[in-house]
Formats: sequence, C-alpha cells, structure tokens
Amino acid sequence: MSVVFVISAPSGSGKSTLVRRVLDSDPKLAFSISYTTRKPRGTEKEGQSYHFVDRESFESMAAADEFLEHAEVFGNYYGTHRGYLDRARTGGQDLVLDIDVQGAAQLKEKIPDAVSLFILAPSRTELAKRLRARSEDSEEVIERRLREAAEEIRHYRRYDYVLVNSEVEQSVDRLRAIIAAERMRRTRMETAIRPILQSFEETGG
Repeated sequence: MSVVFVISAPSGSGKSTLVRRVLDSDPKLAFSISYTTRKPRGTEKEGQSYHFVDRESFESMAAADEFLEHAEVFGNYYGTHRGYLDRARTGGQDLVLDIDVQGAAQLKEKIPDAVSLFILAPSRTELAKRLRARSEDSEEVIERRLREAAEEIRHYRRYDYVLVNSEVEQSVDRLRAIIAAERMRRTRMETAIRPILQSFEETGG
C-alpha cells in the first residue's frame, strides 16, 4: 500500500528544493505533477513543472472524476490526477504531492490516512527575502504572495507535521526522517510482526 505524502507551503518557503532533494535520493518515492490551465512561466516545461492543458480539457477531466483534488486559484485550475497514485501503487512506490492548502484539505477527505506536511520560512522577513532573490516576480506580485502566505500559515494545525525551513540540509534530513517514520509505522504489521507471530505458531506457541 502506497503512503501518500501531501506537502504544502507558501510560495518561496523552499518546498520545491526540499522535495527535489528527497526525490533524487529515494527511488521508492514518486512525484505527482499537477495539471493546470495557466500558461508556463519562465523555464517551466510541459511534464516537468506542470501538465499544461486548456480550460475545456481540464473541466472534462474533472467531470469524469479523474482528479483526486482540484481547485481554481486566481482564475486558473490546478489538479492532481488519479493516474499518479495508481502508477505508484502498481510500482510499489510512495507518492509525494505538492499542493496548496485548499487542495490538501480536499485530498485528506478522499485519502484520510495521507500524511500531510506544512513547510514555512522562519519569518516574514526571510520569506520576502527569498521571493525577491528568485527575481521572478514584480514587487506587486511579491506583496500579494506575502499576503497569501499569512492566510495559508493560519491553516498549519490541519497538518500532521510542520517543518520550519531555516537551513536546507537540516530540513532535508527532517523531511527524510518523517518519510522513514511513516513508512515504518504503516508497514510494521506486514513486514515485521506477522513473520514473528508465525514463527511462534509453527512451534505451537
């Protein structure tokens, strides 16, 4: 049974860096690439950053119940396709989802045992610094992202874990530790305890 890891964070918190580092070092993790109706930005490529589709195609997929979760954010749709979870289960992998607070809430309703993690920068000042360092957005967009972050952070209690990303290496280690702990918790009955019980049963107690 695949463990589903749902990861959310305000833009600029370093989520993408942490997730990429963990994925690169763990072949038993698969990543779900979201679908969106917005246009690619900068160096974004189809099938790497997102699957870019038109509005009509997205709405058709949603009507056919192809998404585990989907939402409209600032006039654009975003969604997680069921196919990623099906492929992860078939391949014996766990699945990482990078989705916003709204999508995470939807997904937890459909998959209650999904593990949710919220990542955030250590302060508003640091978040603003990181957003400006990316040189991707105008000052107006950065201010909007900071306002969005303030709203998103208020939902942190919905998540199983909160990870403050002060230092990348430390945060990567903590994220790996969470994944390892959840895997052990989910699989311990199957892989450890049952063979031991069986050894007792074979000898009559």
